[in-house]
Amino acid sequence: MSMLTPLEPPASLTEQAVAALRREIITTRLMPGETLSEATAAQMLGLGKAPVRAALARLAEEGLVQAVPRRGWIVSLVTIRDIHEVFGLRLLLEPEAARRAAGRVDAEALRRLDAVCACGYRPEDEESTHAFLDANKAFHVAVAELSGNGRLARQIDRLLDESTRMLALGLRSRDRTGEMAHEHHALIEALALGRAEKSAAIMHEQVAASHRMVLAALTAPDSTAAI
Repeated sequence: MSMLTPLEPPASLTEQAVAALRREIITTRLMPGETLSEATAAQMLGLGKAPVRAALARLAEEGLVQAVPRRGWIVSLVTIRDIHEVFGLRLLLEPEAARRAAGRVDAEALRRLDAVCACGYRPEDEESTHAFLDANKAFHVAVAELSGNGRLARQIDRLLDESTRMLALGLRSRDRTGEMAHEHHALIEALALGRAEKSAAIMHEQVAASHRMVLAALTAPDSTAAI
C-alpha cells in the first residue's frame, strides 16, 4: 500500500471563479450596485466566460449578485431588511452553536484566532480591515464548527459571509475600532469552562452589538453605502 498522501484535486474553474468573485463582493472591492459583465469578470479573473457565467449563477443563488436584462449582472444592494434578516438569523443560530460548543473547545486555538481581532484595524488601511474581518469570521466559524452540528455550522458560515460584507461597508465610513473591538476573551473562558448558558448569552450580546453598529453606520447621514 502506498504511504504517499493522496493529492487534493485542483478546484474546478467554476469553483475558482465563485471563490474569487465572492471574495471581491464580500470585501466590497465590488461595491453594492456595481455592474459586472461576464466579459469583464472573465478578464479580471483570467478565466473563460463559461466558468464565470456558472459562478455568477451560483452567486445569484446566494443573493450576492442579480441578473439584469441587457446589462449583465449587478452586485446586490444591502437593504435595511437584509441587515435585520441576516443578523436576526445569526442571533437565533450562533448562541445555540456557542451553547453546544461549551466544554468542547481548545481555548488556546481560539485565542490564536482571536489574536488578529484583538489588534483591531486601521480604517485607512484596506488590508488591515480585511484581515480583521477575516479573523473575526474565522473565530465565529470555529465556534460554530465546535457545536458538532455540521449543518448548523454551514448555515452560520454563509450568514457570516453576508454580515461580513455589511461590516466592511460600515467600517469604510469612519474609525469604528472601539465599536468593533470584540471582547472574545469572556466567551473563550465560558466555552473552555463548559458554561453553556453563559456562552450563549455572551455570543448573543456580541452579535447584537455588531447588528447595532452596522445599522447605525449604514443609516448615518454621512454614509456613502448604497442601501
